[in-house]
Amino acid sequence: MKVIMINGSPNENGNTYIALKEMTKVFEKENVEYEIIHIGKEPLRGCVDCGYCNSHGMCVFNDVVNQVKDKLKDANGLVLGTPVYYASANGTMIAFLDRLFASAGIDLRMKVGAAVAVARRGGISTTFDELNKYFTISEMPVVSSNYWNGVHGSKSGDAALDVEGLSTMRELANNMVFLMKAIELAKKEYGLPEKIKREKMDFIR
Repeated sequence: MKVIMINGSPNENGNTYIALKEMTKVFEKENVEYEIIHIGKEPLRGCVDCGYCNSHGMCVFNDVVNQVKDKLKDANGLVLGTPVYYASANGTMIAFLDRLFASAGIDLRMKVGAAVAVARRGGISTTFDELNKYFTISEMPVVSSNYWNGVHGSKSGDAALDVEGLSTMRELANNMVFLMKAIELAKKEYGLPEKIKREKMDFIR
């Protein structure tokens, strides 16, 4: 089992990192390999709708987006961790995700996804919903916990004091490990579900 974890915070060892590290305690206990990739200070631009990825299987901007795409091929799960800016994931994370999911060129079906949002106070629920939409449009099962996946903290390090939030992270990791293992067993027995051709239709013709 292998999990790729994305830290979208510009503060590499800040509160978002604390939340993600809490999950890794469970991964280590369950012998799940993981890698935390920090993108918060990367000079990432958004998608420019150039179509390059459609014919080349990668983004035209050869940066950390393409690097993560290659790592995802062999991963069983993906964790997205972001600070909350104006009740949303920060701009760097959104630019990264728009390009990653548009240009991946790999089958993400049944790779497990988990979203984690970190805020001083509000905006966690809207950010949690925002991140989950990347999973659900890609046929990735979404992992739940015993509460919405968020940790609170203002100053760097405050997240370590949010005992409820950290317990939510551990439960999230527990459920993620179980779901990844269950999916792997099902794939060996039954394979992936038959792919149904997606039919597109514009609302305005």
